[in-house]
Amino acid sequence: MPCCGVLCQYETNKLVRIQSVKLGSLKWSLNGAILLFICIMLLWNRSYQEFDQVVSSVTTKVKGVAQTQLPGVGDVVWDVVDYSGPLQEKNSFFVVTNVLMTKNQKQGKCPEVPLKGRLCRTDKDCEKGGWDQQSHGIKTGSCVKFDVLRKTCEVSAWCPVETKRSPPRPALLAAAENFTVLIKNNIRFPAFNYIRRNILPNMNDAYLRSCQRGGDPLCPIFRLGDVVREAGEKFSEMAVEGGVIGILIKWDCNLDRLMQRCLPRYSFRRLDEKESNRTLYPGLNFRYAKYNTVNGVEERTLYKAFGIRFDVMVFGQAGKFSFIVLIIYIGSTLSYYALTTLMIDWLIGTRCYSADVGQNFSEKKVESVQDKQKCVLCVSYVDEKNIRLVKISQKNSLQDITPISVQSHKEDTRHLAACLLLPGVSMDQDHQPPLDHKSDPAPKSSPPAWCKCARCTPSSLPQEELCCRRSEGACIASSPLFQQLVLRRSLLEAVLLYRDPLSAPAGPGHTALRHCAYSQYISWRFGVPPSNSHPAIPSCCIGRVRGEYPSPDGKYSGFRPTRMVSMQACANGEL
Repeated sequence: MPCCGVLCQYETNKLVRIQSVKLGSLKWSLNGAILLFICIMLLWNRSYQEFDQVVSSVTTKVKGVAQTQLPGVGDVVWDVVDYSGPLQEKNSFFVVTNVLMTKNQKQGKCPEVPLKGRLCRTDKDCEKGGWDQQSHGIKTGSCVKFDVLRKTCEVSAWCPVETKRSPPRPALLAAAENFTVLIKNNIRFPAFNYIRRNILPNMNDAYLRSCQRGGDPLCPIFRLGDVVREAGEKFSEMAVEGGVIGILIKWDCNLDRLMQRCLPRYSFRRLDEKESNRTLYPGLNFRYAKYNTVNGVEERTLYKAFGIRFDVMVFGQAGKFSFIVLIIYIGSTLSYYALTTLMIDWLIGTRCYSADVGQNFSEKKVESVQDKQKCVLCVSYVDEKNIRLVKISQKNSLQDITPISVQSHKEDTRHLAACLLLPGVSMDQDHQPPLDHKSDPAPKSSPPAWCKCARCTPSSLPQEELCCRRSEGACIASSPLFQQLVLRRSLLEAVLLYRDPLSAPAGPGHTALRHCAYSQYISWRFGVPPSNSHPAIPSCCIGRVRGEYPSPDGKYSGFRPTRMVSMQACANGEL
């Protein structure tokens, strides 16, 4: 069925198995290390659980009383109503630690504070109805005396206006260090319908009256001085100008029955910038007033309060076993085992293990496929042990083309075995050639410039310009082994008979013998040629074979191995 060509097929990767104790031990050691790492991370991060984020609400209750000495007022007792102030925000509370007070302010006209740019000389310097961001009132248009030396613009405001000055040191309410706060935190995890609070079921009234954070980290009552100290600050210094402290409550809950645990963990840190040289207005302060009526005239006392704001921030998550999450985690971590393959492949590929194994492994695992428009030739020189892979060129001589890669020679002993099977054949180099041997003809003309053995013939095709040597020296075609392994007629006839036992003996034509001689040379000099490449026979060897087994009409079609797609795509002529 045509549609079954793709749908009815299954493809898998090609594997190479190397029998090696070292590599096998390394493989299982790496796999064991990866498995151990996966299991540790599974338990450490609880990756087998489904998680939900916390939803919470916070209420606070501050307790404490202090007595201070205010200038011009005397002893003043401060309770929670006085020092909490009106500054109440969600999940936070404020405690006043220092105060600047301006008493008996009434609505009227008075001189403005003589700050920079506010001094005047005449009424023209005071624009009636003008004001700016630092003004305490609206200008009346008059320039009046502020003191003996300075004059400022008169304003309609609460008089006398507040005089800007630094807060007192030490802080007036330094005793706030001993105040306590009860934090009530209710949480819920909607995905699991789980409800919890930081005041645990075993915490009764007696426990809350006596618990101290130093001995019990779960105590929900905190001393303000301890909170500031655990945040890395000193309460007496922070109380002067104020600041912001964060109280962090972390819920990390395990809701599995066998390991159920859901308890709060408290930590503290300062949230504002305390360095005066880094911020223009350090600390935290606000103003409020207390009003009264004296003889029918409304008066007020203005307070500039400095203090510490405590922000309670709740975060956390709860986890519960989920089979689906566990399967997803296992599936995602299976890819880690590819690290073993990558590391061992790299070890073999860099030849740190064994050069021979690395070469063999690369050839077995990677199968190269060349483009149809590109032909790769393999070249073997008698004075080199390796085989060069080169791309054919229509312009440059094959002798001079730079190789794209160099591979080791893989021996193929079939030519030697066939030679040894023949009776009367000796591999001794001193053995005299048989009677039918023809002498090696000398070259008819001077060799071309690319020839190194002085026996090559000129060619019009650059892809045929190849010598048997890379450097100058004796030609391989003049070697006695060339006669024994390539040209010997009895050997070639035996090889042809071995290929086709029922074939007729070689006739007077030399085509089959000539092609068999080419094949014998390839087996001898190239061994097993690399896949997807065509062996290139040197010009001197081709001339010697053709001289031994010539074509009657003098035309040659070229040697075409059956495993090659087409010789015409590689060269126009015999290679």
